[in-house]
Amino acid sequence: MTDSPVRDAVKALQRGLPVRIEGGPTILALETGKPGKAGTLILSSARAAALGLGNRREACGGTPVRVSAEWLDVEAARSLVDPAEDFSRGPLGPLQTQAGEDGDAAAVKLLSLAGLLPAAWLVSDGDAASASSNDIMRAQRSVELVARANLPLDGMPETQMAIFRDGANGEEHAALIVGAFGGRPPLVRLHSECLTGDVFGSLKCDCGPQLKQAIDLIGEEGGGILLYLRQEGRGIGLANKLRAYALQDRGLDTVDANARLGFADDERDYGVAAAILKALGAHEVRLLTNNPAKVEGLEAEGVAVFERVRHQMPPNPHNTHYLSVKKARSGHIDD
Repeated sequence: MTDSPVRDAVKALQRGLPVRIEGGPTILALETGKPGKAGTLILSSARAAALGLGNRREACGGTPVRVSAEWLDVEAARSLVDPAEDFSRGPLGPLQTQAGEDGDAAAVKLLSLAGLLPAAWLVSDGDAASASSNDIMRAQRSVELVARANLPLDGMPETQMAIFRDGANGEEHAALIVGAFGGRPPLVRLHSECLTGDVFGSLKCDCGPQLKQAIDLIGEEGGGILLYLRQEGRGIGLANKLRAYALQDRGLDTVDANARLGFADDERDYGVAAAILKALGAHEVRLLTNNPAKVEGLEAEGVAVFERVRHQMPPNPHNTHYLSVKKARSGHIDD
């Protein structure tokens, strides 16, 4: 056990154990859990809409939806939430749906923190870990410094790396602290982890080149901070990102693929980035980004963005559509 009920709850869901939302439901992640018998599911509003329950989603104001049916056993439920089945599944049998109740939104958020599909069984309390809705909804706004050391890099000023542990799920985020800031707001890049692009050089995105250029620009500036945030796939996790890639191979764009999985276009929360910057004394920054959501996210958490610095990479034949979707549907700008 840790000193964080939310972190314990995340680990429990990942291991297929039940979690009780205080004042709300007790859930078992559909992806990892093995209920004694089938029952009622909680689905994110986005996944409910993808299943043709859009009218129910609108009636519920975007809140989670509860779904039940006589035919909904464990195997059928897993097929129901697997977006790969959407293209071959016939008409759904009769479903009973109702608006989510107290704590259901926190349940979906907890599944997201665990990197799991946004679907869970309602189960009886039993012996379950527990966390409060309030703690879950604000969990990504606390960090703990766990290590810091010098990290010499070729062609760069004196550089250190600091590791911060996320209060929500125990993920370890890295801060690359380069040189001296010279009395002005530091140049800062918020870079979300991208294993496929950063490590393997995938051409489906522009993440790898962005990371390299950001480090080079901070070095040329003489100092700044690069945060390497464990927010793979815009916050949906590595497995779900690969599921989204498979949907993109079927013709969906990034936004529609995320929605079919049951997620928002962008699930990232910049509270953890703001908490790290504050811990490093960077309360005002020059932000290297073309994503206005990052500017708004930092400022909402009390970090002032003195200047937005353009950061754009040239397209390649494999990511041209992806980059155009970022501008057309996700609000990215190119100036």
